[in-house]
Amino acid sequence: MRYFLPNLCKMFLLLAVVPAAADSLKLNGLFRDNMVIQRDTEARVWGWGDAGEQVEVTTSWNGKKATTKVEESGQWSLFVKTPGAGGPHRIEVESGDQSITIKNVLAGEVWICGGQSNMQWRMRGFGPDHWKDEAKKAKYPEIRYALIPQVRALEPLEDVKTKWEICNPRSVMGFSAIAYFFGSRLHEELDVPIGLISSNWGGSSAEAWVSPEVLMNEFPEFQDRLMSYPKTAQEHGSVFPLRAKAPKWLKQTSPSVLFNGMIAPIVPFAMKGVIWYQGESNVKKPAQYRDLFPAVISDWRNYWGQGNFPFYYVQIAPFAYKAEPIPVAFLREAQLQALSVPNTGMVVTMDVGEVDNIHPKRKKPVAERLALLALANDYGKDVVASGPLLESSSREGNKMRLKFTNVGSGLTTNNGEELTHFTIAGRDKKFHPAQAVIEGDTVVVRSDEVSQPVAVRFGWGNADITNFVNEEGLPASSFRTDDWPIEKK
Repeated sequence: MRYFLPNLCKMFLLLAVVPAAADSLKLNGLFRDNMVIQRDTEARVWGWGDAGEQVEVTTSWNGKKATTKVEESGQWSLFVKTPGAGGPHRIEVESGDQSITIKNVLAGEVWICGGQSNMQWRMRGFGPDHWKDEAKKAKYPEIRYALIPQVRALEPLEDVKTKWEICNPRSVMGFSAIAYFFGSRLHEELDVPIGLISSNWGGSSAEAWVSPEVLMNEFPEFQDRLMSYPKTAQEHGSVFPLRAKAPKWLKQTSPSVLFNGMIAPIVPFAMKGVIWYQGESNVKKPAQYRDLFPAVISDWRNYWGQGNFPFYYVQIAPFAYKAEPIPVAFLREAQLQALSVPNTGMVVTMDVGEVDNIHPKRKKPVAERLALLALANDYGKDVVASGPLLESSSREGNKMRLKFTNVGSGLTTNNGEELTHFTIAGRDKKFHPAQAVIEGDTVVVRSDEVSQPVAVRFGWGNADITNFVNEEGLPASSFRTDDWPIEKK
């Protein structure tokens, strides 16, 4: 269906919002006082101004000046070489008789923090991680936080209105808890400034975070909705912030609307990688998510143009999804399969879920597991960063033996009790509760109800809170050894 794309892009172009008046010098909204710029790289600086005018960008860390001219469209961009970790620095931008100075700039590690409500969940009052005590300790002037406003847009926007908050016991209350605990762990381990760009919306779906081009080309089920956007924009407008009146069907689950409103405006701000917590809104369609979630990753990488930057994500936690016709474990399986995408990593939450709360309160261990992935894979730290992952299975008489990778210092349970939430089935595909015993780097599974087993599943119930971990305390993902088609309950 690629023949639809040119017409769609033309319509989006006609609707495009020009973010600056033609006679004013302006920078993209992320370039503000107190910002963190990605260290040791070539970072793009961009904005708008008078067509044909020269723009000069001077950086205090080396005194060098980069120049370019404003295009006929009113846009300009150029690259500056960034320093090693440190600061404060200044960035000065001049064009004609206009100038902008960005002050208190730090060079460090910048991470995008995206997803839905479990990423959005703020520090204030999040539960048993003793948030008041944690907030009192949040005296980290080298951690900076930029919140991207929640906007649904029917075409890709070019600019964003935000500011950089310096982390202190008061400001941290408005930070994403996951983002803060991730950033503070990196800061403590690396002793460099950390920039956290928080772009998330509770209840959002994966398709809302994918560009219209990718959905039009690769996911025909979304084409009709996307083709209706230009007409909708003409009738109602094209930009809908959180509390703006919008067509009833336009939600944070609508295809591409959050990519357009909350990702496109910050591309290609230089950064290290992405942390992501999303999936609960897609549990009804796990087969689709197998392709949709990798599409988010590849789409963002394509737009940023930084190669296969790190993309670390959280597998959805156990919760009693009462109305879902398909076991939620199939969605977790789709997330597990995304590990085949290069330079990704997954945090498992099978031990920190809450049966009656889709927003488990224990955010700190989840965030610190995300940090472990970054520390191990990107910063050269010798740490175990993942729990056990199934490598292979084999039948031994009336038992099944499962072999695992990422065993760390060994396989164990987190409560000293027997392994739980294993089931086993024969060719009749009827699963029975099973006994599971750790033997070295393997687990042996059996049941008196199944004499000739062919399949094992672990943590397959929607609300299964499991105890299978490695010695480092990192939990195993739910898994199955069979490849039987996705079935309804």
